Amino acid sequence: MDFSSTALRVLRQVAESGSFTAAASQLGYTQSAVSRQAAALERSAGTVLFERRFDGVQLTAAGLTLLRHARSILDSVAAAESELTGSAPQTELVRLGMFPSAGAVLLPGVLARLAVTSPRITVTTREAGTPALLRALRAGSIDIAVLTSRPPHRPADGESPRLHTETVEDSELLVAASATGRFAGRTTVHVDELVDAPWIATPSSSSEPMLGVWPGLPGRPRIVHITRDWLTKLQLVSGGFGVTTVPSRMSPVLPHGVILLHVDGVPPEVRRILVTRLPGRPGLAIRAVTGAITSAA
Repeated sequence: MDFSSTALRVLRQVAESGSFTAAASQLGYTQSAVSRQAAALERSAGTVLFERRFDGVQLTAAGLTLLRHARSILDSVAAAESELTGSAPQTELVRLGMFPSAGAVLLPGVLARLAVTSPRITVTTREAGTPALLRALRAGSIDIAVLTSRPPHRPADGESPRLHTETVEDSELLVAASATGRFAGRTTVHVDELVDAPWIATPSSSSEPMLGVWPGLPGRPRIVHITRDWLTKLQLVSGGFGVTTVPSRMSPVLPHGVILLHVDGVPPEVRRILVTRLPGRPGLAIRAVTGAITSAA
């Protein structure tokens, strides 16, 4: 088998992006060039590495096996390039991926703690939804992913080998409402009162559910605004333009004019924060960042 570093980079980027088109965009190649590299890689491996699906591309079991080795090979190539050019980093880099609201409630505390306890560690961050973070973790583009899950809290994905996952904390899901609106002065709301409420939601996709609407709400929710940006959602709530759901963990960073309501008439909704990494014994830097995350929760 003869694998070029270019082909292995294509494999890694397709695994992370979930499609040939997105991988081509990230790598600066044409889609046909990525497709040719993928086909050449499969010929050299003598097996199918990519499962072409209607919603994108997923690696086969053989593709995941090759990806595992590709991560090590590409890391070694990068390390060799750094040494040869004299640009070897003086600090150890940890690449951290987080779900959208985690940055506001966890990241400042994590970075502040590391600045004191582990000043030689440099942390870079990126924000994405769970499917994208899992792909990036499997592809080796990030070292740690901070995820959120809902009951029954199944494993983050069904791929093998199983990811190493630790629970950071459980957080109750609440409803954010305007402090001067319909629910002013209250700390609870019955689920039946939310049926005709105007909701501010996050757009859904084939891989991620819609967020921002109370789960299991009786009837069809009346969604008036859709946005991915948490600050936009909460400012709309503050202005009285709708309600949305937020984990109780976000209470310290709520803007002025927003109150949080517990929902009566239904069992509590729990959202779990998880820190996830590839299996195996982690290095000291990854252990330090993981410890800072659990301490900041």
